[in-house]
Amino acid sequence: MVFVLTNDDGIDAPGLRSLQQAVGDRAVIVAPRNPHSGCGHQVTTIRPIHIEQRSEIEFAIDGTPADCTRIALNHLCPNPEWVVSGINAGGNLGADVYISGTVAAVREAAFHRIPGIAISHYIHRRQPIDWELATHLTMRVLDKLCNQPIEPGTFWNVNLPHLEPNAPEPEIIVCPLCTQPLPINYRIEESVLYYIGEYSQRARDPGSDVEVCFAGHIAVTQINI
Repeated sequence: MVFVLTNDDGIDAPGLRSLQQAVGDRAVIVAPRNPHSGCGHQVTTIRPIHIEQRSEIEFAIDGTPADCTRIALNHLCPNPEWVVSGINAGGNLGADVYISGTVAAVREAAFHRIPGIAISHYIHRRQPIDWELATHLTMRVLDKLCNQPIEPGTFWNVNLPHLEPNAPEPEIIVCPLCTQPLPINYRIEESVLYYIGEYSQRARDPGSDVEVCFAGHIAVTQINI
């Protein structure tokens, strides 16, 4: 089984290395050269896109996460079994999926009828991520999702919880995407607005991915394109 790995935090991000460890030697890395967090499904069509080959299996792309998937499928790894994006440093829950470059990379794969998994890690109170634990949890998720069929034109969105030390092993819970909006709070100073919305205080639907992840479990959602 061959995986294309990508992300939106950039090819040198620790989350991508954590994902690579979870997948093992079955991966081809095609990731943005620079961070593109929050870029959504932006693609590059009016300028050249430079490719830097760092090794036989690693390519840094001067473009967006969606560009990386397009280039991987068209040029670098045409027939992967899966495209996996992450591990994003920060949650991609509910409304986030429309903003996230991490999610856009696997949505692009789904357009091409290649199954994909976007993996993100919620950050609680700005505490550092335990990437070793994130690798362990990701291995559990991949073992579950890669061994079951997925409908063409759909993909998986996964959010890992931010666990306290010695917390029990989280459950993997398949749940719906939250439909509530993100906070839209701003501080106004003269004619300038500063965003002050608190991610952890966002509204949530009962049983949705936001509630599941915030409760300390792994939220898994199947999304249709």
